[in-house]
Amino acid sequence: MRIVITGATGNTGIALLRRLQREHVEIVGIVRRLPDDAPPFAGVEWHSIDVGRPDSVARLGRAMTGADAVIHLAWHMQPSHHEPERVLARTNIDGTRNVLTAAATAGVGQVVVASSVAAYSVGPKQHSVDESWPTGGLHTSQYSRHKAMIERMLDRFQRENPGIRVSRLRPGLIFQGEAGRVLADRFFKPGLPVRLFRRVPLPVLPVPARLIVQAVHADDVADAYWRVVSQAGVGAFNVAAVTVLDSDAFAHAFRASHHVTLSRKLLRSLVYLSWNLRLHRMDPGWLDLATFGPLMSTERIRRELAWSETVSAPDALTELVQGMAHGSSVPASPQLRAGP
Repeated sequence: MRIVITGATGNTGIALLRRLQREHVEIVGIVRRLPDDAPPFAGVEWHSIDVGRPDSVARLGRAMTGADAVIHLAWHMQPSHHEPERVLARTNIDGTRNVLTAAATAGVGQVVVASSVAAYSVGPKQHSVDESWPTGGLHTSQYSRHKAMIERMLDRFQRENPGIRVSRLRPGLIFQGEAGRVLADRFFKPGLPVRLFRRVPLPVLPVPARLIVQAVHADDVADAYWRVVSQAGVGAFNVAAVTVLDSDAFAHAFRASHHVTLSRKLLRSLVYLSWNLRLHRMDPGWLDLATFGPLMSTERIRRELAWSETVSAPDALTELVQGMAHGSSVPASPQLRAGP
């Protein structure tokens, strides 16, 4: 089996490489910046292609020649104060369109695309929803808007290419310790002394009301991708650990003495103000996702593909926070290596 992965050096990508290297498959990696020849990147056929470029389709098609499946992970996740949304859309929207066009041209048998819980419209926290819940996204979150647009794109692609198996995974938050340094820089601020997390407990952690989110370890997401490909799973699959993350779980992971619950409106105002003051990089849309996104049922992937998590959501979060505190990274990866 020959599998092509876009965005193969990112958070999910490196976990997927580790998972696929346990199987007898050929792996093709498509990235903008090539990684060093070290585990888990050794033995992969690498192609340096910017999926967002208008002229990338032909090069993508050549890299996909003979592929049984394409797993599309490439994504520009976090906006900065200096990048307009169109810069992110170049990779997220244009890039996905280019990948799908190339896959159809190359005659790939299966296309698996990374969607997200963020693609869902506002939903309940009191009970879980299955994959039929509307995927209209949240208009206040750029990340959510783009994931919802990708869902519509996949709907059209599926109608126009009935001979291709089209799958989409909708995971919760994806954590692993090796992504600690880069996620700290991406969401907090480069240079912020997050290593104090391992020495100085937070005196108090402010959390919003209704804070219930789902998460999954990157290795477990990687296993879900492999199961979808190896078992020819079609359609949408929610992916998350059974245990959810609430205020107590976040307080424990960040070693906070206690947490205080603030109204969502007040906390959002504080996040918005501090974001505009350049104190961190987490725009208010992420708070909206945490408080308005639905609780997902993962019954389908467990029943049809026999998937289950090996790491609980609280343990995955603790591993990530420890990775932040220790500055953990993947030196061989252009995406996850530590900065200066």
